[in-house]
Amino acid sequence: MKALQFIAACALLISAAASFSHENTGHHGHAAAAPQQQAWGIAGQATKSTRTITLRMTDDMRFTPSHFSVKRGETVRLRVENKGQVLHEVVLGTQASLDAHAAMMRAHPGMEHGEAHMAHVKPGRQDDLVWTFNRAGQFDFACLVAGHFEAGMRGSFTVTP
Repeated sequence: MKALQFIAACALLISAAASFSHENTGHHGHAAAAPQQQAWGIAGQATKSTRTITLRMTDDMRFTPSHFSVKRGETVRLRVENKGQVLHEVVLGTQASLDAHAAMMRAHPGMEHGEAHMAHVKPGRQDDLVWTFNRAGQFDFACLVAGHFEAGMRGSFTVTP
């Protein structure tokens, strides 16, 4: 029975690892899964984006800008530029979802992940994250690479009605 539980646990871990990919610096090339509604919006289509907002990440553990505003219903291309020498990422979410994800990353430092509301960018590179902001409110974004979130690499955005 313990062997069966061990095999089931291994299968679950392998499945989870396949679902998350930190090396996924270009997740746009993968077969598209159905967009998942989040509290802060839903994955958008590049052809429907109305503007581009550039988010720059640096090794001083800051985003520029650290805040942006969009209108509810707007689809925006977030151009995420890594101006640093180490891997950075941007993850959109609520403070609670980012706190939970950061805690999971601390507990499993090698965990790989990749979702439509994330962009992992190698040093000197850029990636685009296209998002439809269909829920009004105050939301957050952060870099959840080990130690970066704790060092204050966070920002916020407002979705106005």
